[in-house]
Amino acid sequence: MITLSLRTLNRTTLARQRLLQRETDLDAYELVQHLVALQAQVVNPPYIGLWTRMAKLRRDTVTQYLRETSILRAPFLRSTLHFITLRDYQAFYPTIQPALIRALGSFFGQKGKSLPKEALIAAARELMSEGSHTMMRIKTELAEVAPEGDPDAIAYLVRSYLPMHHAPPGCMWGIGGSPAYKLVSGVVDKPNLLGLFKRYLAAFGPASIKDFQVWTGLTKLKDLIDTSTFVQYRDEEGRELFDLPDHPLSDADMPAPPRLIPEYDNLLLSHDLRTRVIADEYRSKVFLSAGRVIGTFLIDGFVAGSWKITVKKETATLTLTPFAPITHNADQEQLVAESDQLVRWVEPHAEYYQVKLV
Repeated sequence: MITLSLRTLNRTTLARQRLLQRETDLDAYELVQHLVALQAQVVNPPYIGLWTRMAKLRRDTVTQYLRETSILRAPFLRSTLHFITLRDYQAFYPTIQPALIRALGSFFGQKGKSLPKEALIAAARELMSEGSHTMMRIKTELAEVAPEGDPDAIAYLVRSYLPMHHAPPGCMWGIGGSPAYKLVSGVVDKPNLLGLFKRYLAAFGPASIKDFQVWTGLTKLKDLIDTSTFVQYRDEEGRELFDLPDHPLSDADMPAPPRLIPEYDNLLLSHDLRTRVIADEYRSKVFLSAGRVIGTFLIDGFVAGSWKITVKKETATLTLTPFAPITHNADQEQLVAESDQLVRWVEPHAEYYQVKLV
């Protein structure tokens, strides 16, 4: 069995993520579909995640897809909000739902278990059939069904057992507040674990079953996936990896230009062994308390620092904070140029722009 080096895994993953060469053939909808889902705990980062992967992206193109609900913002992988195409949500919701339900137990314990599940689901479905409602409204209405129940546990139960998404405009760039939820129709009846695993490998492979579990939030999948038809490798740690037969590996020495990765990006969250993109020594600088994952930048394919944008008066500033000195002038020049393009894209109405390397 072939052993893949860390750099081979890094370059192959970046290629499939469209982070070695920007996407020129797929539009925003098709790229979201290829990536399966982009984490969207905050609305703006997935837009930036598409920008950093595409040769050209108009923000209003993504917004239009969200407005017409061909792309949804919905609870999905790891029970967190994601941008996902309507078609994929309909196809894979039953596959992911066990992870949503398990999260309910993890977050609320007995408070979640003691709720009258069937009655709450029926009441929520009837309420949601009338249109879209904020979670506050849902909590208020369902309090009549479970007056002693924890309101937050009730809300989480509803979003765990019913296919729901954020109705426009609560899913769009720059929109804050409490979005309204709406039911998703047309969801298939049966899970498709093997189909989802193939889609994962196309965007994140080669990978192990445990990697797939980390990405989905599902557990105990080893005996549920027939791996006999997949190409098999090992990594330098000796772990068994799987891949699609028709997907080539990337050369370990392939150039990897600097890239800016937004907050919560699945590039950093979709493998059990995250060293394929971030060194262990930097993890505490990126994965902060309360589940926050800050924006990072890549140098030579690996996380090398963080970035953020601030606006003061008429000036938009993108600040780069390296975790170690950037030793090659070409890397620094390309990173600053990339940062200048991003800050102008994010803040198009600013009068002045600057990039600070601290």
